[in-house]
Amino acid sequence: MELVTIGALARASRLSPKALRLYDSLGLLTPAHVDEVSGYRFYRADQLERARLVAWLRRLGMPLTRIGVVLDLAADAPEQAAEQIAAYWAETEAELASRRALAAHLIGYLSGEETAMPAPAPALAIRYASRSDIGRHRDRNQDTAYAGGRLLAVADGTGSGGDQASAAVSDALKPLETALPAGNLLNAMAEAVRQAGSTVRDLAAGDPWTATTLTAMLWSGSQLALVHVGDTRAYLLRRRELFQITHDHSVVQALLDEGKISPEEADSHPQRSLLLQAIDGGRGAEPDVSLHDAQAGDRYLLCSDGLTSVVPAALIEDTLSAVGDPELAVGRLIDLANQAGGPDNIACVVADVIEGRDG
Repeated sequence: MELVTIGALARASRLSPKALRLYDSLGLLTPAHVDEVSGYRFYRADQLERARLVAWLRRLGMPLTRIGVVLDLAADAPEQAAEQIAAYWAETEAELASRRALAAHLIGYLSGEETAMPAPAPALAIRYASRSDIGRHRDRNQDTAYAGGRLLAVADGTGSGGDQASAAVSDALKPLETALPAGNLLNAMAEAVRQAGSTVRDLAAGDPWTATTLTAMLWSGSQLALVHVGDTRAYLLRRRELFQITHDHSVVQALLDEGKISPEEADSHPQRSLLLQAIDGGRGAEPDVSLHDAQAGDRYLLCSDGLTSVVPAALIEDTLSAVGDPELAVGRLIDLANQAGGPDNIACVVADVIEGRDG
C-alpha cells in the first residue's frame, strides 16, 4: 500500500498540516498509519480526493459537523451528498442576502443618505404542530409525534413494546426543552438518545423485537440540532424546494447507495421495512447528528415511513408549499397517507421558522 506523508498530502490538497491534524482528531480524515515513535502521520494516496473535498467544502464555509455528513454520504450516496451541499448553499445565500441588505442600510446611514439606523434583525421563533395516526390497517398506534417550544420529535416503534419505546425516546429528550444545554447541543442530544437506549433495552427484555426509530430537532433560537436513527425522516422546505436532510438507516437505502437497486425497485422491495440501525435491546445506537442554521420562512417536516412509503416526495413538497398553517399541513399529509391506503401508523411534525415570538 502506497503511503504519503502529511506534508505531501498537505501540499497536494492545499490543506495545512495543522488542519489535517485537526481533521484527524474530528474523524474527518484519519491517517492510514501513525508512527509510534515520532507520531508522524501517513496517508493512503487515495485519501487525496477526500482531503480535497474537505478543502473545497471549507472554502464554501461549511461547518465541520456538516462536512462530516457530506463525507459520510459522498462515497456511497453522492446524490444525497450533493443534496446536503445544495441545502447548505441555499441557507448561505439566504444569510448573504440578509447581510447584503444590512450592509446597504449601514452604508446609507453612515454616508448620510439615510437618517435612521437599521432595525436589528428580528428574533426568530418556531410555529409548530404534531399528530400521529393509527392508519387504516394497524390495530394500535406505535408512532409518537411531539412538538413543543424547543423540541420536535417523531419515533416509530416496533415489537410488542413499540408504543412504549417510541414514547420513551421522545420523553428522554424533553428535559432538553426546559434546560437548554449551555455547551454542545449535538452532544447533549446524542447523550439523551444513549440514555433512552437503556429504557428501550428494559422494554426489550420481554420481546427482543421491541425497538424504535427517532428523528428529532432541538431549537436554540437560531439553529436546529438534528439527531436521527432509523428510517423516520426530516425534510427542509426552503423557497418551495424540498430537501431530505436525513439518511435512512435501512437495508433498502444501503442497496440504493451501493447501486444494486433502482429507486423504483426500492419502492416495492420485500425488505424495505428492515433497518440497519434502531434504538433497541442490542448494542447502543450510533445516531447521526447535524446542526442547521435557521432562516425565516423555512419549514421543517419530521415524519415516519407511514407517510413517505405511500405519498410521493413531489406531493409532500406541493402540500407543504400550499398549506400555510402547520396544523392544517399535518392533517393534510396524514389524510394523503390514509387515502393512499394507510398501511402503517403515520407520524408528522411540521414546524415553521418565523419572525417574532409566536408558537
